[in-house]
Amino acid sequence: MKKAICRWCARDDEGMATVEYALVTVAAAAFAAVLIAIVKSPEVRSALASLVGQALGGS
Repeated sequence: MKKAICRWCARDDEGMATVEYALVTVAAAAFAAVLIAIVKSPEVRSALASLVGQALGGS
């Protein structure tokens, strides 16, 4: 019985890194989708165009 418990406690978590990478990838894709939706809005688009125009020396 003790050997079975010790084996259970000493299990290897090999697949955990893969799951963590998958979750981070999904979260990054969701964040990118939200950012794209925000940047595509007319208000933000005009504000960014104005900002870039000012940075390039235009009016």
